[in-house]
Amino acid sequence: MNAKLWTVDDVADYLGIPKNTVYQWRTKGYGPAGKRIGKHVRYQPEDVTAWVAAQGSV
Repeated sequence: MNAKLWTVDDVADYLGIPKNTVYQWRTKGYGPAGKRIGKHVRYQPEDVTAWVAAQGSV
């Protein structure tokens, strides 16, 4: 696994949403799965892209 983990900022940029929305989704159990590493939340890029694909077409 050589891929860099994404930060909340990275996920927000990728999705084109405010980072506060990512935090709110996480609180509500919605959105891509993130992992807490110490005091930080990190995302695997493939989890984010898989979550987007599962949302269907817009």
